[in-house]
Amino acid sequence: MKLLFVTGRLAEPALRAVLDDLARRHGFEPVVTVLPISVAALMTPAWVARHLQIPEGVERVILPGHCRGDLSALEGKAGVPVELGPEDLRDLPRHLAGEEPSRPGYGAHDIEIIAEINHAPRLSLNEILAIAQRYREEGADVIDVGCDPGDRWSGAGPTVAALKKRGFRVSIDSFHPDEVADAVAAGAELVLSVNAANRAQAAHWDVEVVAIPDEPHSLVGLRETSRFLTSRGVAHRLDPVLDPIGFGFAASLGRYLEVRALLPERPLMMGVGNLTELTDVDSAGVNTLLVGFCQETGVRSVLTTEVINWARSSVREIDLARRLMHYAVTHRLPPKRLDARLIMLRDPRLRRFGRDTLEELAARIKDPNWRLFAEDGYLYALNNRGLVVDEDPFRLFDRLGIDDPSHAFYLGYELAKATTALTLGKDYRQDQALDWGHLTVPEVSHRDRKQRGETP
Repeated sequence: MKLLFVTGRLAEPALRAVLDDLARRHGFEPVVTVLPISVAALMTPAWVARHLQIPEGVERVILPGHCRGDLSALEGKAGVPVELGPEDLRDLPRHLAGEEPSRPGYGAHDIEIIAEINHAPRLSLNEILAIAQRYREEGADVIDVGCDPGDRWSGAGPTVAALKKRGFRVSIDSFHPDEVADAVAAGAELVLSVNAANRAQAAHWDVEVVAIPDEPHSLVGLRETSRFLTSRGVAHRLDPVLDPIGFGFAASLGRYLEVRALLPERPLMMGVGNLTELTDVDSAGVNTLLVGFCQETGVRSVLTTEVINWARSSVREIDLARRLMHYAVTHRLPPKRLDARLIMLRDPRLRRFGRDTLEELAARIKDPNWRLFAEDGYLYALNNRGLVVDEDPFRLFDRLGIDDPSHAFYLGYELAKATTALTLGKDYRQDQALDWGHLTVPEVSHRDRKQRGETP
């Protein structure tokens, strides 16, 4: 099969390097056409149609991924299928041959996620089931039913039974022995938590438990509880308890290392909520760092919560982080440029065209449609009337002379995205969603909607 790849002058060497290796492994003939433009991302299908000559025998045409717009005129001229390739040419192996990046085994993990439904007694059963389902879809392995201190909650057993009926693995978080007994009878497989106060009852539950110290900010009683449980054949994991910053956080990390050294064969668990819920910072970085610590230390279960708004995607973050850290630790690589889905606030790379390139593009444009760009603190708008540059989106919009309400709304929406990109250090591409990592919501462009005849 002969495939035609269209590119600009700057990307030609890198494209040829990727295609040489890919074609050799998959048996197609690549043909590269370099059009008279520096940056391939500045092409439009209509511009390509005016400049492209199709060599004989070509069966498919692949355009740069940023070349957005109606491909029908170009397909009509080419007489063969025309498609958009990936925005990053390094993704061509996946686009053409379904190849994943060269990271064999990526995605494997050995850390279990326990996702707690806090204050379960205050929720209806339907609410609990809905939260549990969302947690499972985001990567949770075990659903923890979090009980409140005080009187016995009669709903512990029925709630666990309802979760088990829907295929969930369930743990119970309670110090009330009757609540725990009800939950275990209904199918709970893990009890959080046990120390000197309730370890005698644990011998009768016949399920695994989590042992914790008797006193806060210490290891007092933890080894004694572990010995007690071992002597009675009770399976258990240890949680030295992570403390919040300002209340012994650094020392608590040391306790995990100490317990690992003293009891190297005993499973460990870490609850991360004392950091994610009690620190004024987005949770993704905190979760990722703590999972890295767990991976290195051999902590093989992580308990998380999603109570406060800035931590409401913690389950998904830990699911991504456990895969990233497993690969990094196993392969002795820094966890960098392996998986960008946890990079949300800023982008991994910023692609810049530069003022000279944008001026060159403006000189080539023959139609009145505005193209928007955002880089180095400035907003750029260009069409056949030239190039408009400003730091302020309102001033720039006023200079465009837009009268049509629909067009004004569209440009206002795009300029808001562009300004957000400048503020945070993100890439802006017109008619495309900003990249928010795993939180990105795909965006159907204004032009694509119009071409398909869609109405709001």
